[in-house]
Amino acid sequence: MQTMERLTRAYQNARIEEFDENSKYVIMSDCHRGDGAASDEFLKNKNVYVAALDHYWRNGFTYIEGGDGDELWEHKHYKHIIKANRAVWTRIKPFHRAGRFIKLYGNHDMQLRSPDFVRKHLWTAPNPDTGEIEPFLTGLEVVEAIVLTHRRTGQEILVVHGHQGDFSNDQAWMMNMYSLRWFWKYLHAFGIRSPSSPVRNSYSRHKVERNYNKWIRLNGIALICGHTHREKFPRTGELPYFNSGSCVYPSHITALEIENDTITLVRWRIDANEDGFLQAARRVMAGPAPLEKFDLKRHHGAPTA
Repeated sequence: MQTMERLTRAYQNARIEEFDENSKYVIMSDCHRGDGAASDEFLKNKNVYVAALDHYWRNGFTYIEGGDGDELWEHKHYKHIIKANRAVWTRIKPFHRAGRFIKLYGNHDMQLRSPDFVRKHLWTAPNPDTGEIEPFLTGLEVVEAIVLTHRRTGQEILVVHGHQGDFSNDQAWMMNMYSLRWFWKYLHAFGIRSPSSPVRNSYSRHKVERNYNKWIRLNGIALICGHTHREKFPRTGELPYFNSGSCVYPSHITALEIENDTITLVRWRIDANEDGFLQAARRVMAGPAPLEKFDLKRHHGAPTA
């Protein structure tokens, strides 16, 4: 099944999330939270990620996790991921309880497309100290896609992980998972990555991104993805394809913010302040730009296939 068909199906079955000029969203993807071992790529950025979540919680944002939040290809037992990331879950739980947490699944946590799997592993979880089963993210529903729909203008923005139609990470994801779990996982500890990954394979990455742009051109709908680990903010004249990047860069994480009917690409990393103390610092990489600028249907009329 090709990318066009998969993205269209995701769009048609997506959860609708209405928003307006008062809404605030932060989109982060590809955290790849692991079990704290040497192969855990998230570990190096955990502190800055937690600081970013604290900022977004205090400032009233809804957190959209755009897929591959948890590394279920490498780690078979969810309880180990939960135990290794106490500080993270302490921040995510309040978002969930307040109705401000939207979780998408990606190819590395494809198991979450099963409601039964989510109910078993995330509605309740073992207490890391006592081992007793306790409420965790009770009632959480993990979705493939959401469509952000503006209450006033009707503008739509499709948010997906971005693996849709990427054969080895979509239709053949299970074979790829076992390859990573039983072989590449151990090489990760030495900094060696799978050459088949779109993160490392530039041809695969650009092919996926060309397919994103083709879908946008045919449907006239802005698209927000993750998956490639390459942040993207469209320049003047480009189609409205955005990418939230990832949380496993060597020294920083990236995010997309939607606030006051604008969208901004930001970077978070640990920097020294003027007094020499380390702190989590937010830096704007692109934007803010008005969302209406990326409404192709409003500016150019409905696209034709």
